[in-house]
Amino acid sequence: MSNASVKKRIAIFGSTGSVGKQALEVIDANPNIFSVEVLTAHSNDDLLIKQALHFNPNVVVIGDDKKYSHVKAALAGHPIKVFAGEKALEEVAAMDIYDMMLAAIVGFAGLRPTLCAIRNGKAIALANKETLVVAGDIVMKKAMEHKAPIIPVDSEHSAIFQCLVGETRNRIEKIILTASGGPFLGKKPNFLVNVKRDHALQHPNWSMGAKITIDSATLMNKGLEMIEARWLFGLLPDQVQVVIHPQSIIHSMIMFEDGSIKSQMGLPDMKLPIQYALAFPRRIPSNFPRYDFRKPNTLTFEEPDTKTFRNLVLATEALNKGGNLPCVLNAANEIAVFAFLRNRIGFLDMTDLVERTMQELPFIPNPTLEEYFDSDGEARNFAASLIKL
Repeated sequence: MSNASVKKRIAIFGSTGSVGKQALEVIDANPNIFSVEVLTAHSNDDLLIKQALHFNPNVVVIGDDKKYSHVKAALAGHPIKVFAGEKALEEVAAMDIYDMMLAAIVGFAGLRPTLCAIRNGKAIALANKETLVVAGDIVMKKAMEHKAPIIPVDSEHSAIFQCLVGETRNRIEKIILTASGGPFLGKKPNFLVNVKRDHALQHPNWSMGAKITIDSATLMNKGLEMIEARWLFGLLPDQVQVVIHPQSIIHSMIMFEDGSIKSQMGLPDMKLPIQYALAFPRRIPSNFPRYDFRKPNTLTFEEPDTKTFRNLVLATEALNKGGNLPCVLNAANEIAVFAFLRNRIGFLDMTDLVERTMQELPFIPNPTLEEYFDSDGEARNFAASLIKL
């Protein structure tokens, strides 16, 4: 068997975002292990074209229909199929031309393509936490039904996943998700009321896209991760705990029923969990920077300040109550972050907007998939109505 025939074929949904770009760096460094079969982008046609010319995928999809002709013309003469539109994402996800989907589309938009891949029995490297936040019960049920493995890419969930290898028969007492605290650790509301987008986008440890960086600054990112972890690892809400760990060296921990704790450690670099997910179950060499224990940092931990960063409280409420509430939380938050990034609302207004939406939208205890989509739309409309033009 030739070396090329055993390459793992990767489909990157969201290739022009932060995770997608870093995944392509990992693939570029390991050309004998991976091939790129699918690249998709929402609207960044120039970067999608550049990526396609370099990696020569089977298929590219540009979500924005208006940019189809530009992408098509740029790739004319190359054996690359070009599609456009949101529906095309689902159709390509259902194709049998790849082995693993890297689900890196930001936000709720990633749910439908991921479900299509799962129904096709494809392995999912999951970077899109909203898929499980919004409809975790249905997604995990479908994954079991179609024997589609889900390997997390988020650094915290990757850490838990790595710690669970070899521990399948041992009961988890709880998991501890670590949070850096973002750029405003220790700050109080009188400071946060004046925070602007450029300040909030300066994360001290991680290089991420704008949406996730703002979520990290408000601690909503950790709240969403709590809900994701509940479904990903089959936990009860009270088995998920968050601690602030400003150094971002310990990426998360598991406490087993005997009191033993396992953690996964490393320098904050998203390429490590991306590579682990793409290559799973193998570990492959890398030239990523190493943590040096001969020059150790002081590793510290503290309780989150939930009085100041109330998003964590709202997310915990959604985690405990379940139903469509996490879906409503996520939809309202996406609108809030969108508005903040455009200087339409203040930093603290984001939490107020999410809370009001959660209070006003009807609660559905056991939603169907269509009811999740309906709840998402209704929550977005309501949240948008609260923003002053």
